[in-house]
Amino acid sequence: MSNPAIDAAFADEPAFIPYLAAGDPSYDASLEYVEALARGGADIIELGLPFSEPIAEGSTIQNAIVRSLQGGMTVGRYFEFVTDLDVDVPVVCMTYYNLIYQYGDEPGPEPFVRKAKSVGIDGFVVPDLPAEEADPLREACDEHGLDLVFIVAPTTDDERLDRLVSLSSGYLYVQARLGVTGARDDVSSETTSSLDRLAAYDIPKAVGFGIKTGEHARDIIAGGADGIIVGSALVDIIAEGTEADAPTEETAAELESLCEELKAGALEGAQ
Repeated sequence: MSNPAIDAAFADEPAFIPYLAAGDPSYDASLEYVEALARGGADIIELGLPFSEPIAEGSTIQNAIVRSLQGGMTVGRYFEFVTDLDVDVPVVCMTYYNLIYQYGDEPGPEPFVRKAKSVGIDGFVVPDLPAEEADPLREACDEHGLDLVFIVAPTTDDERLDRLVSLSSGYLYVQARLGVTGARDDVSSETTSSLDRLAAYDIPKAVGFGIKTGEHARDIIAGGADGIIVGSALVDIIAEGTEADAPTEETAAELESLCEELKAGALEGAQ
């Protein structure tokens, strides 16, 4: 079962899926920044719930998580943040399993998923959740109608790939290259081979890790992807704005502009 809002994001054109960490660098500024993503053409927003040990992240997003935590972001504040957001696109929570499992009065993912549903979250990406331990979260997502997105790496073997696809709904997060997140200057050759491997699976494939320009977006969609995921290139704009003490409106405008470029590139790739 998949979430209709996320299905709709892939229905007619390639999906642009930007990522930001909620609360970076402050609650109010972050609200403006995330809303700028939607104005710039986001079809789905991956909204990071900061965790102190983000194993999948490169230095750019690690620093964003530090700024967010220093600004007072917590699980409770994150749910308030989603409630306060004024966007009309699906929101996918990207976080780590410890936060999900420990939430509520008793261990297990269902209380977190139930709360997430109540504030308007549409799905999850949980980078540190092994397929072998995913059944409880998968069942909770099915119970509440939320998607669970898994990350597929270039090194994922065929047996594991089958398992990850069977557990996934909404879309697959296709890791464009080995390593951690971070903006790059080129599109990895691993991307095309990864997409070729996944072509037989009937689920949208969204490529992330390293995308930062409209040309990157165009080439990845032309190579067979159904969507693009962009995080570090956007987080870099926030980091630079924070360092320069730039007005929030100025940074938001830069985010919106890059989003417009990335969405336009994706649409060009679909031609």
